[in-house]
Amino acid sequence: MPKVKVGDINIYYEVHGEGRPLVMIMGLSANVDWWHPYVIEQFSKHFKTVIFDNRGAGRTDKPAIDYSIRMFADDTVGLMDALGIRRAHILGVSMGGMIGQEIALSYPERVDKLVLVSTTCGGPHSIPVPQETLNKMLNREGMTDEERMRLTVELLYPDEYREKNPELMEEALRRLMIAPIPLDAYMRQLQAGSQFDSYDRLPNIRAPTIILTGKKDVLLPWENSKILAERIPGAKLVTFEESGHGMVSQNAEEFCREVIEFLKS
Repeated sequence: MPKVKVGDINIYYEVHGEGRPLVMIMGLSANVDWWHPYVIEQFSKHFKTVIFDNRGAGRTDKPAIDYSIRMFADDTVGLMDALGIRRAHILGVSMGGMIGQEIALSYPERVDKLVLVSTTCGGPHSIPVPQETLNKMLNREGMTDEERMRLTVELLYPDEYREKNPELMEEALRRLMIAPIPLDAYMRQLQAGSQFDSYDRLPNIRAPTIILTGKKDVLLPWENSKILAERIPGAKLVTFEESGHGMVSQNAEEFCREVIEFLKS
């Protein structure tokens, strides 16, 4: 299992395929095992695809300090440095999309194209996480890892999709259970995301940008992606009508097709 020292932590990472670099950043509590295998397979046909565990998640170190989105962005660029990657396409999902925005704003010279998925600018101009969802995200004390991950699956996929695809949901749960995040690290990541606000800086993003969202997202309502598309110059918005927050897996084929076409254009 490859790890590399970046600043104060050891980051777990994987590299798949060859070509122009594509750095993929997962969201809150997630790690490399959360990527749908089909997505990695498709991207690795076209790009040198780098996936990794964020600070606090998976097999990466989990220092007991306050985290921030800027810290995650610095970690990502530090990983690029360690792997000899000067510029890359940056793809971020959910909290990873916040990290992607921060990289594009703080390290514009390191970004070729930007892919933002199921994410938000945060702050008072964003559409907040619905209260029912927020309660499920916060009230996890005393739960087992499996209970927490089953709750996460519920938040990722719409009710009707889960009911029609029980085998896919069990497979998703299996991936989520490989290296589940400890509760204390989860809360530090959650706090970092809650403090993020890029709204006023979004017009400064110069990287060509595509934004993808699911209309049935109960974590970060799809209107957040609309805000991003309106604020980032020239951004393209793609909306999947039946998808939830886990759109990358739920609509894996269409997602890959849209992203690959954008990155190769």
